[in-house]
Amino acid sequence: MAENVPSRRALIVDDEFLIAFDVEASMHELGFDICTVASNERDAIQLAKSNPPDVVVMDVYLNGTRSGIEAARWLREVCGVPVIFMTAQIDKGMLERIRTVMPGAPVLSKPVYRDTLAKAVSLATH
Repeated sequence: MAENVPSRRALIVDDEFLIAFDVEASMHELGFDICTVASNERDAIQLAKSNPPDVVVMDVYLNGTRSGIEAARWLREVCGVPVIFMTAQIDKGMLERIRTVMPGAPVLSKPVYRDTLAKAVSLATH
């Protein structure tokens, strides 16, 4: 008889479809049964409110702004969900902003590789 093991849920937020799709595939390989994808902060917040994820993988730059940082802060504060950031543009100012708003949140460079993502998920969720 199979045990009722709760599904692990991930929310992936990226305005680049191919990157979101790649991260979604990696999250499935890491054992996340349900992966939802949002392309902007408004949709991410709505999805998290309706079905809270166990972890969020958030692009820092959404639609050309750093709005991913503020959306991630809201998700952590209101939903209590850990966040992993990903970005193709790492700069000192952005890292300082993340460390101020979301201390301890992992920041991954794009492209995001599965082994690096696995380490970040482990760090963020434990």
